[in-house]
Amino acid sequence: MKQLAKSKTTIMTNKKVKICALTTISKTMDWFIVDSMRNLSKNGYEVTLICNMEEGFNERNEDYAHCINLPMSRGASLGDMIKMPWKLYKIFKKEQFDVIYYTTPNVSMYAAIAGVLAGVKCRFYNQCGLRYVSFEGKKRSVFKVIEKFTCILSTTIREQSPMNRQFAIDEGLCPAEKISVVGIGGTTGVELKSCDSFDATETKRTLRKKYGILENGFVFGYVGRVNADKGINELITAFCELQKQYDDIYLVLVGMIDDINPIKSENMKIAQENDHIFLIGNVPPSEVYPHMSMFDVLTHATYREGFGKVLQEAMGVRLPIITTNVPGPSEVVENGVSGILCNAMDAEDLKEKMKLIYTDKDLRTRIAKAGRERAEKYFDRPIMLNNILVDMNKTLGLD
Repeated sequence: MKQLAKSKTTIMTNKKVKICALTTISKTMDWFIVDSMRNLSKNGYEVTLICNMEEGFNERNEDYAHCINLPMSRGASLGDMIKMPWKLYKIFKKEQFDVIYYTTPNVSMYAAIAGVLAGVKCRFYNQCGLRYVSFEGKKRSVFKVIEKFTCILSTTIREQSPMNRQFAIDEGLCPAEKISVVGIGGTTGVELKSCDSFDATETKRTLRKKYGILENGFVFGYVGRVNADKGINELITAFCELQKQYDDIYLVLVGMIDDINPIKSENMKIAQENDHIFLIGNVPPSEVYPHMSMFDVLTHATYREGFGKVLQEAMGVRLPIITTNVPGPSEVVENGVSGILCNAMDAEDLKEKMKLIYTDKDLRTRIAKAGRERAEKYFDRPIMLNNILVDMNKTLGLD
């Protein structure tokens, strides 16, 4: 490891560091990666981005990065397992990257294999949560083996939270000296300046009018993929039970409907037919904070999470938070102080916490205030981006 750092220092004092960031789809790149890559570009790195790119991605990022569109599937694909490592190998050999920096399970495995074959010395795995933890039986075993394989082929692993790091070690995915956490956890944090750049009261009024939500109604909001692992089944069940007691509540789900890990068909039908549940779909990144402003509370019933960027975003816009007591989210918030924790996969407990936050205005105010203060201390984007830059420089022996 020392020799690697030494050789990298020699190479990188004479030219820009060539780094290639990879995710499976561009939405993940937008959400977790592009801000850190833009910052690395400002600090002497030559950046390439590879993913399955949606329309407009290249135009948004071509000012600082070389963008390579590589169509691939989000779900398990035997064809991709055969083709993608070879395609990436050819790119890596041609470009001679100093660092490949990969996130999300599928592309991480492909990139790790290709990186070894191409002789890339720094293979950096940004491990944003462990997909297999919500699986059972043979499926869990198979995906755990794949995860361990990716870890073995990687030279450096960054986990998103201390508890997830310890879990990875305890599971035997990698040795302790190979995996660490940047700061207290997370990825690119929350852009607090953007959170404060609009009139939240007026935006709340405008968006509620747009979607047909009563201005004085109480909105339980969610941002992220609408899928089973995010606890959407439990969230819909809990909301419908609570709706029997309170007729002024609404549930707003912002994000793509995930057909790879779908929610139960009966719950999707309820969501589509209940006139107090709104499936908003994806919104542009610039519209995430404004849409959050129309919520009264963020409800995040996830089964698993790397850390919980959306929780940091909610803190930034001064929202109280309900999330689950699992690694990642339970480390973003302090239970009873900057958030309320409930049991994962437990609709009844979730309903009780939703009722608590609905009926106690003072509690909502205290949690929202403490959450914003915590975001200012740890999660403001400039802080997080600098943490990533310092960590990358240290990894490469440039500190």
